[in-house]
Amino acid sequence: MLKTLSVGKRQMVAAGLVAGLVATAIISVSQQTNEQDAVEPEMVETVSLASIAIGPEDFGVSAPLDVRPTKLKRRETLSDGIKRLDLPGNDGHRALLSLTSTDLLDARRVRPGLEVTAHVADDSLNALSIKLEEGRRLLAKRTLTGDYQAMALDARLIARPMTVRGSIKTSLYQDAQTLGAEDQQVVDFAQVFAYDLDFQREVHPGDKFELVFDVMTDERGKVIRRGDVIYAALNGKAVDKAFYRYTTPDEDVTDYFQANGESSTKFLMKTPINGARLSSRFGKRRHPISGYTRLHKGTDFAAPTGTPIYAAGNGVVERASRYGGYGHYIRIRHAKGYKTAYAHLSRYARGVKSGRRVKQGQIIGYVGSTGASTGPHLHYEVYKNGKAVDVMRLKLPTGRKLAMDPDVFEAFAVERDRIDAIRGDERTLPEFVVATVGAPPAP
Repeated sequence: MLKTLSVGKRQMVAAGLVAGLVATAIISVSQQTNEQDAVEPEMVETVSLASIAIGPEDFGVSAPLDVRPTKLKRRETLSDGIKRLDLPGNDGHRALLSLTSTDLLDARRVRPGLEVTAHVADDSLNALSIKLEEGRRLLAKRTLTGDYQAMALDARLIARPMTVRGSIKTSLYQDAQTLGAEDQQVVDFAQVFAYDLDFQREVHPGDKFELVFDVMTDERGKVIRRGDVIYAALNGKAVDKAFYRYTTPDEDVTDYFQANGESSTKFLMKTPINGARLSSRFGKRRHPISGYTRLHKGTDFAAPTGTPIYAAGNGVVERASRYGGYGHYIRIRHAKGYKTAYAHLSRYARGVKSGRRVKQGQIIGYVGSTGASTGPHLHYEVYKNGKAVDVMRLKLPTGRKLAMDPDVFEAFAVERDRIDAIRGDERTLPEFVVATVGAPPAP
């Protein structure tokens, strides 16, 4: 009978699956037989890391462990890395086989820099450890019979809320990071307001911002990762709004809602690209190549080649091909007579072609400079009933309004009040003080 170990129960934090390595590991064991691969019911056990430690006393050996770490190089396979560790006999490959013969590890999908560590004593490999990501590790441990048992070690993470608030001095990105946010939290914040705000033109020094997100730590207090933004607020010259992250119980859709239950989502996005500079607006202008003055039917966003471009709304791709001076071009048909177009792409996202349905926020292509273009940028057009319109001035329909369903709104109000309690009571933040402009970064 072959024992196969797979990742078992994991904590769900916000919308993501959290995994790591600290005080306990959850291991799910399923028994497989050769009789038509019949699978018995899973048996789940919790194993203390102390019981699977890799010190010499845990292997019953007197000699000190020889720890041999390595990292995979470009174009190297796991087998190549194992060879460089110069392990006794074929122990390394046997240990690796115990991992790859389960669903724990796909040896064909490993990246350069993957950390592999061998623990050798008494002329045998006692354990092979592979660090998949911060806080998550796979282990193949030698048993008393000389075989190798594979297991996944996942952390028990502790979520502590962190509030970051202040006034913009240089830029939202720099100021938020100074206070303890990371790239992902700033991106989340920008996406929440992407329907209401042009971050290049409508954010000013003195505008006040606030973010709340969970910081995931191990039991020693080490920060493993920062989680999704659960509250985002901006009080400025162009917009004064606050949004709460909430997953609707009836549709199981995660979105951001104002206190009255109105979604941040609009029918179309103003800026279907992140981190870009608005380089040319809608309206008459002198064409940089032809020299003629004519109507510029879209909005240009300058960005590095390869920057992802998102579908501005749900719809069906009408065209994804070369189109004259537009270069690589995509046009999407939306509801209510709207169409959006994206030009000068360097390439299309996988699977994007005529007739394919896409969702708002889905990557459809990447910034380039194909066609009549003087440099890498996205040329973005919006049409209403066949007429080009300025998306920056367009008032678009909003998304869902939870107040239309009293039961759903009541459940949302409970989550809204919970988040407000976090924001208003700094005593709920024993490890992470509320950050303010000028304070040092959080741990």
